[in-house]
Amino acid sequence: MSLADDFLKELLDALEHDRLTLPTLPEVALRIREAVDDPNVSAGRLAQTIGNDAALAARLIKVANSPLLRGRMVVDNLQSAITRLGITFVRNLATGLAMEQMFQATHELVDARLRQSWEHSIEVASISHVLASHYTRLKPDQATLAGLVHEIGILPILACAEDTPALLEDEDTFNSILDQLHPKVGTAILKAWDFPPELVEVPEGYLNLGRNNGPTPDYVDVVTVANLQSYAGTNHPLTQFDWSQVPAFAKLGLSPEIDVHTAEELAEDIECAKQLFG
Repeated sequence: MSLADDFLKELLDALEHDRLTLPTLPEVALRIREAVDDPNVSAGRLAQTIGNDAALAARLIKVANSPLLRGRMVVDNLQSAITRLGITFVRNLATGLAMEQMFQATHELVDARLRQSWEHSIEVASISHVLASHYTRLKPDQATLAGLVHEIGILPILACAEDTPALLEDEDTFNSILDQLHPKVGTAILKAWDFPPELVEVPEGYLNLGRNNGPTPDYVDVVTVANLQSYAGTNHPLTQFDWSQVPAFAKLGLSPEIDVHTAEELAEDIECAKQLFG
């Protein structure tokens, strides 16, 4: 049995028997979620919780003034930013922003792969935000978070791979392992994080290109299309698939021929959405 086979077998066994160490959300995200879950939470009380993290507070104020939200007045304090964004939006965005620190490692090859994944996740999240806003009645902030976590399952797999550096050097083989495992691991992580069911479905659902769960689009549909669109104009294997056969496009009312990066009504908003994380 090869090194890759051993690694795959061990990870699958650990996952099936709940022995795989799953990542935890950063503490700031947990504190914000706990505050938001309080039915009596106010913008002022939430501002006190977030204010302990100056960098996060500054980024939320920046987001509140983003062209994406098209606010008429400039917001210059955290409480006003929370009022403009809405408490649920703040929870989702803060969770997404806090996740960035999880996509780092000390091993050079692992760190490079994590950063690549984070950049791809931002791309998918930004497209998801714009698709949800333009083509659905779904919450754009929830769609953004769905895009950010669509391949969250790679985190513990890469953490395990740090102990098997020889495997990391065989990029094709290791990518095959990631592709095979990360959806199931991602589902386990989002369940452990107590994410809502509609987001827990994303890691295993978004690559099921024939998925058709009802007449109206859901977050899996949005991420499916966003992920495909993230590869538009490249030679990625997913571009070889006939996108006209993907039900998610029809459910969104979006032509499979379109490239969202060049569509005038979408491209600018996607760039604005990326700035939420830039």
